[in-house]
Order: sequence, then C-alpha cells, then structure tokens
Amino acid sequence: MSRRTRKAASGKATSTPQAPRPTVTVCRGCCCGTPEKVPHLDHEAQLADLRTLLAGVAMVRRTDCLDACERANVVVIQPSAEGRRAGGRPVWLGQVNDPDAAADIAAWVRNGGPGLAEPPDVLDLYTFAPSRRVRHELED
Repeated sequence: MSRRTRKAASGKATSTPQAPRPTVTVCRGCCCGTPEKVPHLDHEAQLADLRTLLAGVAMVRRTDCLDACERANVVVIQPSAEGRRAGGRPVWLGQVNDPDAAADIAAWVRNGGPGLAEPPDVLDLYTFAPSRRVRHELED
C-alpha cells in the first residue's frame, strides 16, 4: 500500500484538491492577436490584463487558432465544474477589440462565469455561436 493510499484510507489526506476553475481561452493565431487584422488594440496588453485580473480565479490560456477568424479577436469562457453542474456552457465572444473588454470579461468570471453569474449586458455585443465542429474541437 502506498503512502497516498494509506493516508486516504486513514482519512488524513495531505491536501484538498481545488475545484476546477473557469478557463478563459484567448485566440492569438493567424488573425486574432495581430495588428494586421485588428490594428488599434494592444493584443499582448489585453492578454496580460486578463491574466492579471483573473490570477487565482481562472486559468487563462493562449491558443493559436479557434477557427473563427472572421470574428477576431475571439475569447471563449468555459465554466468551472460548479458552473457546468449549474447548466453553464462555454460562451464564445468575438470581436473582443475594445481595450476595456478584458475588465468586463474578468468581472463576470470573478462573479462565477457561465452557469453561476449573469454576464454584463455589454458582453451580449460579443457573444456568438461557433460551428458545431469548432465547438467540439475546443471541448476535446
């Protein structure tokens, strides 16, 4: 019997696993995140702002392409485990090109995100439904 098994059997686990947090996926591929496609936005600052504002609250990850280039810049908010149990599903945001958008996204995620909190009304301007194929690839 390993130490981990013995501690679990005795009820003395070494640490409590944290509940999975929301995930914010930021596209920074061929179109999203490029000054050629969206010239007026500091793309690296937007990503850094999200990481700073959501430190300890959500995982923020950068990806090469979410295959919704016509809606650059694309950000996907995936619910936490608790949010998913409450009915939350990934929310796709497109044309996230306003410098203040990171603060709106972060405020919503800090309040719980999909399934746990209503998004700020301004995020309705960005919400879209990607193709089934694209959604399926992200969830895998």
